[in-house]
Amino acid sequence: MPRTASSTSRHTGRSRLFRVTAALVVLAALGGYLAVQYVTGNKLVEGCTVESADGSDGRARTYRMSPEQASNAATISAVGVSRGMPERAVTIALATALQESGLRNIEHGDRDSLGLFQQRPSQGWGTEEQILDPVYSAGEFYRHLAKVPGYSRLPLTVAAQRVQRSGFPQAYAKHEPDAALLSAALTGRTPAALNCVPPRATAAKADPAKVRSELVRAFGKDVLPAREVTSPDGKSAAGAPAAGPISVPVRATRASGGGGKDADRRGWELAHWAVARSEALRIDEVSYADRVWKAGAGWRTERKESGTTEVRIGLAQ
Repeated sequence: MPRTASSTSRHTGRSRLFRVTAALVVLAALGGYLAVQYVTGNKLVEGCTVESADGSDGRARTYRMSPEQASNAATISAVGVSRGMPERAVTIALATALQESGLRNIEHGDRDSLGLFQQRPSQGWGTEEQILDPVYSAGEFYRHLAKVPGYSRLPLTVAAQRVQRSGFPQAYAKHEPDAALLSAALTGRTPAALNCVPPRATAAKADPAKVRSELVRAFGKDVLPAREVTSPDGKSAAGAPAAGPISVPVRATRASGGGGKDADRRGWELAHWAVARSEALRIDEVSYADRVWKAGAGWRTERKESGTTEVRIGLAQ
């Protein structure tokens, strides 16, 4: 049957509508693709990333986390190293916290379990206030781990279970690859491996006294020169107001054994701690050796004649 003028008009209208709809679908798909590329291309996306060196298959491994998780992971690592614990102990602790709390300092859990490691006040782990302090809870985990004979040679699940007495001991195993990646960076073995893009939702200034206090709480009083150690009122040992930027001397630790390479590892441990805690402590810049990290920009190489004797921490003003 021949088409009438009205049927031809309706056909043309449907064709035009189909073409417009198809064009919108293509544009939406393109927008989604570009958004994914923006995120996966490590552009200015909020959060923290740890990346390994190339593995045996030629590909780097990556682990992504929130600033809160990175801050807690850095605290767990720092407390372990300050106690002379080896990297393996840090891996065990991180895998345990990943399973128990997802590296979040939660105020609830099974029965009276709390905090990063879901420790229970009723089982002698401390008061609720103590357990919700990441420095304290990490210290308690390491104190119990150190009592496990040969823990560094045990399978991770066995070592963690000797401390935790969990009803699901095999669950720790699935976190071991990510925990090992994190510990390699946070103990300084993998340089410039941790990058954070803090949200910076507010323009609050940093508190230099708080940064110094947190350094001492995590790493011990010897992390800073005596004149830089602050008291609870925010004053330095000499009585002068604490001010930034902060210079942290790099010295080999008891855990690393000493020597140039070990001191360099200590430097990266301190630098990564500062980057991981950049959101919580309002840290804007971290420099060590020939690398500089800036909030929102990541790491860049900046050639210097020296710079391996201290880590410099720049604060939001």
